[in-house]
Amino acid sequence: MTLPADLRIAVIPTADLGPLDRDAILALFRQNYREANAAYLEKSLHVLAFAAIARDPEGRPAGFALGEPRVIDLPRLPAQPVRLAGLCCVDPAFRRQGLFRRLEHDVLSARPLPAAPRYLSAGRMAHPASFRTMSANPTVVPRRGMTPTPWQQAVGAAIAAAYGTREFDAETFVCRGTGAPIGWPIIEIEAAPEEWELFRPVDRTRGDSLLGIAWSPDAPPGWDDPAAPAS
Repeated sequence: MTLPADLRIAVIPTADLGPLDRDAILALFRQNYREANAAYLEKSLHVLAFAAIARDPEGRPAGFALGEPRVIDLPRLPAQPVRLAGLCCVDPAFRRQGLFRRLEHDVLSARPLPAAPRYLSAGRMAHPASFRTMSANPTVVPRRGMTPTPWQQAVGAAIAAAYGTREFDAETFVCRGTGAPIGWPIIEIEAAPEEWELFRPVDRTRGDSLLGIAWSPDAPPGWDDPAAPAS
């Protein structure tokens, strides 16, 4: 199915969200997650600079995405353009129509990034289905059966800090939670056993998530070299 042409998508700085927009985002979050943690959503609204909100012609919310294009000084990579993806929730009536991808695209294009030889994309994942697209990128970290190199670990720690993560396990790329669940996705997750391997150390009861990072169009030289310096 294709995205309905009459949907309206607005990209708004999270600092400028009004009560109706915030209520719509919270309602969609609760529609997509059991025991949705409103405090986690509120923190995301403070950490990430933009929200994309889709509404139908009557003004009913169809979906939202949080995210931010940002320039970050990473280890050995000063002034690196990064796309930080956040929560994305879609009303069940609008799923499988391309709305998820459209919202992600719009929010991650909310401000122009400077021209650069390559760009880094990042996201925190709740389950293998949300990690599937990124995991197909040959530059992705983490990867099954591989310990991240010291440089990859250092970059991962810097990205986790950009998300406001207080505790980050650089070997597993697990962003440790605050002790309370983020929520439990209300979707049927179809994933092969090997896809769950990277998520074994992720404890959703304490609010953990898995950080994923990947480059486009390619990784910087030495990205996979275990002897490459971390800084």
